[in-house]
Amino acid sequence: MHKKEGRGSHIFIDYMDYKSPVKEDGVWILELLKKSVKNAGVREVHSHVEEFDGTESPLGFAAVVLIDESHVTAHCYSEIGLLAIDVFTCGENDPKIIADELKFFLLESIPKLRLIRENRIERFLQ
Repeated sequence: MHKKEGRGSHIFIDYMDYKSPVKEDGVWILELLKKSVKNAGVREVHSHVEEFDGTESPLGFAAVVLIDESHVTAHCYSEIGLLAIDVFTCGENDPKIIADELKFFLLESIPKLRLIRENRIERFLQ
């Protein structure tokens, strides 16, 4: 039996006890995503953040950086301290570089943040 080769990897990171160090945390997280993408040498093609005030959607935000190889996202339920990070590259770049930098920046800024899950899934298996 031979190992199937994938074209890309997807890293899922879940945190608990998220408490933003700034008022506009969606904008702050988006800047962390963009910085991590840039530092990894990956090309950003678009970015956007949507902050939710709790009236129509739960309090929190959704942030996305589209890259030429896929995406990096963050989704947060601020009131209950849940933060989900999603890093997907389907080319030559390793999403672990982006994910590791994000984890470093987040823990540096939010020392009580708890990493509860990190999984890497190979995509587009051939």
